[in-house]
Amino acid sequence: RNMSSAGPEGRKKMRECEGLIDSLVYYIQGAIADHEPNDKATENCVCILHNLSYQLEIELPESYAQSIYMQRRNTSNNDKTPGCFGTRSRKVKEKQQDTPLPEEKSNPKGVESLWHSTLIRIYLSLIAKSTRNYTQEASLGALQNLTAGTGPMPFAVARTVVQKANGLPGIRAMLHVSHPAVKKTAVSLLRNLSRNTSLQNDIAREVLPDLVSVLPECVPGCDVACETTASICYTLFNLTQSSSHNARLLLSSHGLPKVIAISMNDSNMFSKASRAASVLLYSLWSHTDLHSAYKK
Repeated sequence: RNMSSAGPEGRKKMRECEGLIDSLVYYIQGAIADHEPNDKATENCVCILHNLSYQLEIELPESYAQSIYMQRRNTSNNDKTPGCFGTRSRKVKEKQQDTPLPEEKSNPKGVESLWHSTLIRIYLSLIAKSTRNYTQEASLGALQNLTAGTGPMPFAVARTVVQKANGLPGIRAMLHVSHPAVKKTAVSLLRNLSRNTSLQNDIAREVLPDLVSVLPECVPGCDVACETTASICYTLFNLTQSSSHNARLLLSSHGLPKVIAISMNDSNMFSKASRAASVLLYSLWSHTDLHSAYKK
C-alpha cells in the first residue's frame, strides 16, 4: 500500500508485476463472497488498486494504449499520444463519448482488470456494503481516477457505473455520511460522471436533489468542506448548463438561495466555493424561460 503511492515509476513497476493485480482482485472478491467487506486486508487491497488506477490512461505504455483505443476515430496529428486527452477540443471530446472501447475480455489479466466492469462492480459493492471509511473512500477514489480523463476509457467506465451497474444509489448514499473525506470523494466522482452529456439526465434525476440537500447554507469554514462545496456547484453546473429541465429541478429543490448565499462570500480563503457558485448562477441565468421563476 505504501509502495503504490511512491509515484509514476512505482505504479508502473507494480502494474507490470505478474499476478499482483489479479491477486488483489481475487482477495477482494473472496472477502465480499464471505461477507467480510470490513477487514483490514480488504482495505489495503482496495487502497493499492486505488493508487494503481491513478493517471492510468496517461501512464499506459503507448503500444498498449494504441491497442486499447484501436476503435478511436482519427483526430489531428497532435492528438495521437495517450497523454494528450486533457487538451482536446470540445468537438473531439463529444466525439469520444460515442467511441466504444473494444469488447471487454471475459477473463482480464493484470492491468486490464483495472478498468474492467468486474472491478467497477466490486468497487460499487464495497461502497454499498463496507462500513469502513477508508475502504469506501478508496473505492470511490478508484472510480474517480478511472473517470478523470476525457478519452474513451473514462467515458466507458462512467457509462458502466451509471447505466450498466446501477451505481448511482450507492454513490448517492455516500453524500450523506459524516466522514468529510468520503463525502468529498463521492462528490468528485459525481463531478467526473456529470461531464458525460449522455448521462447527465440520469444523474440529475437520481442525485441532483441530494446534491442540493448537502449544499451548505453558506460557505463552510474548513478547506475540505469548502472544496466539497465547490465540487457540488461545478457538478450542478454540468447538470444544468444544457438542460432547462434540470435547472428547474434545482430550483424546485430550493437550491437557489443556497447558491446565492455561497456566491456572496468574497473572503479569499473561501473564494473557490464562491467562484464556483457564481459560475453556476451565471449559467442558470442563461435559461431565459426560467427568469420569472427565479425572480419569484
